[in-house]
Amino acid sequence: MAAQRRRDTRPEIELRRELHRRGLRFRVDHPLPGIPRRRADILFPRARLAVFVDGCFWHDCPVHGTRPKVRVQWWVEKLRRNVERDRDTDRRLVEAGWSVLRFWEHDAVSRAADEVEAVYRSRVEK
Repeated sequence: MAAQRRRDTRPEIELRRELHRRGLRFRVDHPLPGIPRRRADILFPRARLAVFVDGCFWHDCPVHGTRPKVRVQWWVEKLRRNVERDRDTDRRLVEAGWSVLRFWEHDAVSRAADEVEAVYRSRVEK
């Protein structure tokens, strides 16, 4: 697991490039306010918008998620806890007045960027 990237994955970089091309500026792999030991992949502090690009394996994608053949029960629990932590993070951010967007690594970059841009502009241009 130590060899797995925590940040700067290809799907994250592609989304960041598209958002930057559209003129949006953001923080990368930034700590979440009021939630210790958790970070957003892309954070827009002024708009109070947190964006996450979830990997299919680590976040248990219902379409592309896979299960290892060894230590199956351990992995089932590990992935379940990851999903629970994601939901807890979402809940805590929303309760604090933030918008949360989550995308799967296989989602189309243009569609994800469209959604991020729309939410960003709606929150900043109020």
